[in-house]
Amino acid sequence: MAKTFEPDNKLPNMIGPGTKIIGNIETNGDIRIDGSIEGDIQSKGKVVVGSNGLVKGEVKCNNCEISGNISGKLLVSELLSLKSSSNITGDIKTGKLTIEPGAMFTGSCNMDRSSGVRESAETVNKK
Repeated sequence: MAKTFEPDNKLPNMIGPGTKIIGNIETNGDIRIDGSIEGDIQSKGKVVVGSNGLVKGEVKCNNCEISGNISGKLLVSELLSLKSSSNITGDIKTGKLTIEPGAMFTGSCNMDRSSGVRESAETVNKK
Protein backbone atom coordinates (compact mmCIF):
# COMPACT_ATOMS: atom_id res chain seq x y z
CA MET A 1 0.00 0.00 0.00
CA ALA A 2 1.35 3.40 -0.96
CA LYS A 3 1.91 6.03 1.69
CA THR A 4 0.40 9.47 1.20
CA PHE A 5 1.97 12.66 2.47
CA GLU A 6 0.08 14.41 5.23
CA PRO A 7 1.43 17.59 6.78
CA ASP A 8 2.25 17.39 10.48
CA ASN A 9 0.02 20.41 11.03
CA LYS A 10 -3.11 21.01 8.97
CA LEU A 11 -3.31 24.66 10.04
CA PRO A 12 -1.47 27.10 7.75
CA ASN A 13 1.54 28.99 9.10
CA MET A 14 1.09 32.77 8.98
CA ILE A 15 3.60 35.62 9.07
CA GLY A 16 1.47 38.67 9.79
CA PRO A 17 1.80 42.29 8.69
CA GLY A 18 4.51 44.17 10.59
CA THR A 19 6.44 40.96 11.34
CA LYS A 20 10.01 40.66 10.06
CA ILE A 21 11.91 37.37 10.12
CA ILE A 22 15.60 37.02 9.33
CA GLY A 23 16.43 33.36 8.75
CA ASN A 24 15.33 30.31 6.83
CA ILE A 25 11.90 28.67 7.15
CA GLU A 26 11.11 24.98 6.54
CA THR A 27 7.56 23.62 6.82
CA ASN A 28 5.63 20.51 5.85
CA GLY A 29 2.43 22.54 5.48
CA ASP A 30 1.19 25.72 3.85
CA ILE A 31 2.49 29.17 4.76
CA ARG A 32 1.11 32.67 4.16
CA ILE A 33 3.42 35.69 4.32
CA ASP A 34 2.00 39.16 4.85
CA GLY A 35 5.13 40.43 6.61
CA SER A 36 8.81 40.39 5.61
CA ILE A 37 11.24 37.47 5.39
CA GLU A 38 14.96 37.68 4.67
CA GLY A 39 15.95 34.07 4.10
CA ASP A 40 15.00 30.96 2.20
CA ILE A 41 11.58 29.28 2.41
CA GLN A 42 11.09 25.56 1.83
CA SER A 43 7.57 24.13 1.97
CA LYS A 44 6.04 20.78 1.04
CA GLY A 45 2.74 22.64 0.64
CA LYS A 46 1.66 26.00 -0.73
CA VAL A 47 3.39 29.35 -0.21
CA VAL A 48 1.21 32.46 -0.42
CA VAL A 49 2.80 35.91 -0.42
CA GLY A 50 0.13 38.53 0.28
CA SER A 51 0.03 41.97 -1.35
CA ASN A 52 2.09 43.47 1.51
CA GLY A 53 4.40 40.46 1.78
CA LEU A 54 8.12 40.68 1.00
CA VAL A 55 10.55 37.79 0.59
CA LYS A 56 14.28 38.23 -0.02
CA GLY A 57 15.58 34.72 -0.65
CA GLU A 58 14.93 31.45 -2.44
CA VAL A 59 11.46 29.87 -2.33
CA LYS A 60 11.05 26.11 -2.90
CA CYS A 61 7.53 24.65 -2.73
CA ASN A 62 4.83 22.59 -4.45
CA ASN A 63 2.48 25.50 -5.24
CA CYS A 64 2.89 29.25 -4.90
CA GLU A 65 0.60 32.28 -5.19
CA ILE A 66 2.24 35.70 -5.17
CA SER A 67 0.55 39.07 -4.76
CA GLY A 68 3.52 40.82 -3.10
CA ASN A 69 7.27 41.12 -3.72
CA ILE A 70 9.93 38.44 -4.09
CA SER A 71 13.61 39.03 -4.71
CA GLY A 72 15.23 35.65 -5.28
CA LYS A 73 14.89 32.33 -7.07
CA LEU A 74 11.50 30.55 -7.24
CA LEU A 75 11.44 26.75 -7.55
CA VAL A 76 7.82 25.57 -7.75
CA SER A 77 7.16 21.92 -8.62
CA GLU A 78 3.51 22.36 -9.62
CA LEU A 79 1.67 25.70 -10.11
CA LEU A 80 3.02 29.24 -9.72
CA SER A 81 0.41 32.04 -9.86
CA LEU A 82 1.57 35.63 -10.24
CA LYS A 83 -1.26 38.01 -9.32
CA SER A 84 -1.60 41.51 -10.81
CA SER A 85 0.09 43.20 -7.83
CA SER A 86 3.10 40.83 -7.77
CA ASN A 87 6.66 42.01 -8.38
CA ILE A 88 9.30 39.31 -8.94
CA THR A 89 13.03 39.85 -9.36
CA GLY A 90 14.80 36.54 -9.90
CA ASP A 91 14.75 33.33 -11.87
CA ILE A 92 11.75 31.00 -11.95
CA LYS A 93 11.58 27.24 -12.48
CA THR A 94 8.07 25.80 -12.36
CA GLY A 95 5.79 23.10 -13.74
CA LYS A 96 2.92 25.47 -14.62
CA LEU A 97 2.64 29.26 -14.61
CA THR A 98 -0.27 31.70 -14.58
CA ILE A 99 0.32 35.45 -14.85
CA GLU A 100 -2.36 38.12 -14.40
CA PRO A 101 -2.08 41.38 -16.38
CA GLY A 102 -0.09 43.91 -14.35
CA ALA A 103 2.28 41.40 -12.74
CA MET A 104 5.94 42.45 -12.92
CA PHE A 105 8.72 39.92 -13.52
CA THR A 106 12.46 40.44 -14.11
CA GLY A 107 14.53 37.31 -14.65
CA SER A 108 14.43 34.06 -16.58
CA CYS A 109 11.71 31.43 -16.54
CA ASN A 110 12.01 27.70 -17.16
CA MET A 111 8.79 25.67 -17.37
CA ASP A 112 8.72 21.90 -17.61
CA ARG A 113 5.20 20.59 -17.18
CA SER A 114 6.18 16.94 -17.62
CA SER A 115 8.83 16.67 -14.92
CA GLY A 116 8.37 19.59 -12.55
CA VAL A 117 11.06 20.93 -10.23
CA ARG A 118 11.09 18.09 -7.71
CA GLU A 119 11.69 15.34 -10.30
CA SER A 120 14.39 17.43 -11.98
CA ALA A 121 16.19 17.79 -8.65
CA GLU A 122 15.93 14.05 -8.00
CA THR A 123 17.42 13.28 -11.43
CA VAL A 124 20.37 15.59 -10.77
CA ASN A 125 21.02 13.94 -7.39
CA LYS A 126 21.05 10.44 -8.95
CA LYS A 127 23.82 11.32 -11.44
